[in-house]
Order: sequence, then C-alpha cells, then structure tokens
Amino acid sequence: MYIQKLENIEEREVIPGFKGKFIHSDTMTLAYWNIEGGSHMPEHSHVHEQVVNMLDGTLEISIGGKTHSLGPGSVMCIPSDIPHSGKAVTRCHVLDVFHPVRDDYR
Repeated sequence: MYIQKLENIEEREVIPGFKGKFIHSDTMTLAYWNIEGGSHMPEHSHVHEQVVNMLDGTLEISIGGKTHSLGPGSVMCIPSDIPHSGKAVTRCHVLDVFHPVRDDYR
C-alpha cells in the first residue's frame, strides 16, 4: 500500500493535447487526463481493458462505427484489443483505469 498526491506527480503530454498523470499498482494503471478541447486521439487498440471515467467536460469516443458522447459521471468500458478513437469536444478531465499495467505510461 502507498499513498500518492496527484499534485506531486509530473504531468506528461502523451500526444498533443492529452496530458496525464499516471499511477501504477501491481496490476493496473490509473491515468488522470487533462485534455484540451478539440484534441483528437487517433484510432488505436491495446491489450489493456480500459474503463473511462468522465470527471468533467464532453468527450466523444468512437468504437465499432458508433460515436458515443460522454459527459460528467459517464463510465465506458472498452474491452481488450478493440479499436477506438476519441475527440475532446470541450476541455476534459478523465480518469482512465487500465488492466494490466500500461508499461508505456511509466
């Protein structure tokens, strides 16, 4: 067990407009995103299950040919290896939970 303060974690820009703070447990990665409005996440997939937790703003996620609009309080589960993309309609704050650990976010 350990306790971490988000204010003490360095924010990193993973792709333009997507800045995150990352916490890793033995089996999960938590990504606290600060996303600039208008930013795009290109279509991609990964072995990790992903749970998107919308804290603030409006985010569109496209998956399987459908676009879903997520706002505060929305939660979306994205299975492993499913192609998806995203667009921040407004500035967004998002908590993504990934399983297993995202070593590329270390």
